[in-house]
Amino acid sequence: MLSQQDINDRILVQEHFAKEHLPGEMTQEQVEQYKARIKQLLKEKDACLVAHYYTDAIVQEIAEETGGCISDSLEMARFGTTRPEQTLVVAGVRFMGETAKILSPEKRILMPTLEATCSLDIGCPIEEFSAFCDAHPDHEVVVYANTSAAVKARADWVVTSSIALKVAEHLEEQGKKIIWAPDKHLGGYVQKQTGIEMLMWDGACIVHEEFKAKGILDLKKVYPDAAVLVHPESPDSVVEIADAVGSTTQLIQAASDLPNEQLIVATDRGIFYKMQQAAPGKQFIEAPTGGSGATCRSCAHCPWMAMNGLDNIISALETGEGEVLVDEALIEDARRPLQRMLDFSASLAKA
Repeated sequence: MLSQQDINDRILVQEHFAKEHLPGEMTQEQVEQYKARIKQLLKEKDACLVAHYYTDAIVQEIAEETGGCISDSLEMARFGTTRPEQTLVVAGVRFMGETAKILSPEKRILMPTLEATCSLDIGCPIEEFSAFCDAHPDHEVVVYANTSAAVKARADWVVTSSIALKVAEHLEEQGKKIIWAPDKHLGGYVQKQTGIEMLMWDGACIVHEEFKAKGILDLKKVYPDAAVLVHPESPDSVVEIADAVGSTTQLIQAASDLPNEQLIVATDRGIFYKMQQAAPGKQFIEAPTGGSGATCRSCAHCPWMAMNGLDNIISALETGEGEVLVDEALIEDARRPLQRMLDFSASLAKA
């Protein structure tokens, strides 16, 4: 697998390019001009914009204003299957565009940049992962959505953080042994909650791994009445002190449901856009990270998510560049574990 240094070096390059796209460096007049152009192009190109919770607020705002979608990675892809538009513009990271293509192979999938990736994805290369799975043929292979199409195709199940516990419990009831990849922190959370033994791939999100329990506890001294909201991709020591643990969608709901007026949030700060809509009037505080020495040089905001800017959304729509292409045979193989999860999720909803 890629070393942490390999990932760090790549982050530095991506962070440099991300700065070119940050809407914060534009005047309000420029932002409005960009927004108007994007809205015009979406209509002209028969396109729909879907954006992840972790993209910049202005990107989420445009998706919302144009009838698109703001959600987690799987719902972004599933949303695309219900739309009449023949082009989906996926503002997120590359595995999200691939997932959209897998579920809507007949549609054209564009991304603002194909360089936007994910440390979990690049830390789980298919050759090494396949060898790991081959060494344990008696195990059911469960992979997180934050993986390449090739890794999904090697899996028996794809899961999101919102359904991971239920899938693990389901497999345990069937007497299955589990390989879990790639996020060791999410896997550790599932393991601790369920007591299920799993063979764990050694991967982590470079944003969530930098949240520190000590820093959060120190911040609680300043905001003693604040609740702590944590994504399970965070280290166990951070999860242990949380008032609410969950997926992006679940954390947004928790922000609304909790009575606390102040919320310390240990996930990407892009989520604040929807949290503020769900819980207007509440104060959202970024959880502290590892500081200046952290491996994440854009702590509390993914440097690859930050690469989704207004200018490259326009470029993708104007030129068709950034199209996501996935081999047809790979689409068929990767769709099976995705569909298995969707069917399982639907069965839970009916129960």
